[in-house]
Amino acid sequence: MTKSFAGVRALRGVDLDIVAGEVHCVLGQNGAGKSTLIKTLAGVHRPDEGEIVWLGESVEIADPDAAIELGIATMYQELDVVDGLTIAENIFLGHELARGGFTQRAEAARQTKELLRRLGHATLSPNTEVGSLSAANKQIVSMARALSHDIKLIIMDEPSAVLDTEEVKNLFAVVRELTAAGIAVVYITHRLEEIREIGDRITVLKDGRTTAVGLSAADTPKAELIRLMTGREVANVFPERVPVASDAPVVLDVQGLGLDGVFSDVSFSVRAGEVVGLAGLVGSGRSEILETVYGARRATAGTVRVREKTLSRGSVRAAVHAGIGLSPEERKSQGLVLDEPIFVNIALASMKRFAKGGFLDDRAARKIAREQIDAFELRPADPDRPARTLSGGNQQKILLARWLVHGTEVLLLDEPTRGVDVGARAEIYALIRDLAAAGNAVVVVSSEIEEVLGLADVVLVVADGRILSTLPSHQIDEHGVLDLVMKGSAA
Repeated sequence: MTKSFAGVRALRGVDLDIVAGEVHCVLGQNGAGKSTLIKTLAGVHRPDEGEIVWLGESVEIADPDAAIELGIATMYQELDVVDGLTIAENIFLGHELARGGFTQRAEAARQTKELLRRLGHATLSPNTEVGSLSAANKQIVSMARALSHDIKLIIMDEPSAVLDTEEVKNLFAVVRELTAAGIAVVYITHRLEEIREIGDRITVLKDGRTTAVGLSAADTPKAELIRLMTGREVANVFPERVPVASDAPVVLDVQGLGLDGVFSDVSFSVRAGEVVGLAGLVGSGRSEILETVYGARRATAGTVRVREKTLSRGSVRAAVHAGIGLSPEERKSQGLVLDEPIFVNIALASMKRFAKGGFLDDRAARKIAREQIDAFELRPADPDRPARTLSGGNQQKILLARWLVHGTEVLLLDEPTRGVDVGARAEIYALIRDLAAAGNAVVVVSSEIEEVLGLADVVLVVADGRILSTLPSHQIDEHGVLDLVMKGSAA
């Protein structure tokens, strides 16, 4: 299969074969062609050359409706739900249950309950508005919508990106149930550790080409997969920590912080040069803690201090002025203005600095952006490139550059490598440690416990809105974190 856009070849002859009842993992760095491939199978794009053979017959998938009629459903990485509609309305959007011209709401609710039960989320109500759900539960709604069709193949694009450890176990149970019923699953992920657990075979893409087809998920070494994806050997390890000076000043001090109904009595401090990690399940309050420190949520108790200055509650302006910057979990919807160029996104937190006569001084902003593009090795190196067109790793670099340009001392990073490929992850890890080594205070939230342990100097274990443990990272391992989380959640 080949596909070009405005003269740029996204697919250069990709081969893929999928067998009923298997989990076929598709790997590749951002920009390798994975999204174009699945959108072609989903009827969003039509291939320039090549053939799609479905159940022994050559077919043309003209549009998404044609894909659904064939039995191909796609769950995209970007959550494609409508916040203003209920769960049931989202699941049956576009194929509403109706009789005599009237929507069968009761039947839709019944089927929705069954789908949610099948996905291990029977406690969710079909009448709940999707906008009130967490990112993880929105993912469940997207999955239920795919399963509401009579499918033979389901394509899952980064389905575990917003899920914690327990949610991923539930996802895998659902995938095994699907394959046991003869449904084929194409599973796209950047988390290489998942492949051996859930995958049967692997196809690897690089620069729009297949570098391997049908590898055994059980027998192919991780290092070999990385080599096939990147074309080079990548040591998928975390950078060496630089010990924090014993006399390093406390930059961020959080004491007794609380948000009614979400978390309570949260206390921790971060010294210059230190990385503090928050580990816990989705829904434990991790992200809400960061957002409250940043002022995006108004605390109902406690204090936040930056270098002894107490910040006003619920004021992002005060937090940013004091030197706090947030890279949110949903970087595309909450952190970036996707249709604006790189230089505007980098300048966003420093508009006063780049303003001239009430307007953005494009020349000055571009100059600073070029410096950051070089420093962060941002690709493509074009300050006028819209943020939407960049890979996840490069979008994350834009957010880091934004806060450095602003002179931020405290970086709050929520899921900094979500949707980022293995090569770019190593770069992000190195950047975070470099930022800490330069004297910044860094707080990292991640659903991947390995990531928290590998990056952080100090680990806070969070469950049900409480900090259960504060330990140096070398004194706790992944099993210890999970034991604390599960005991704390059951308490």
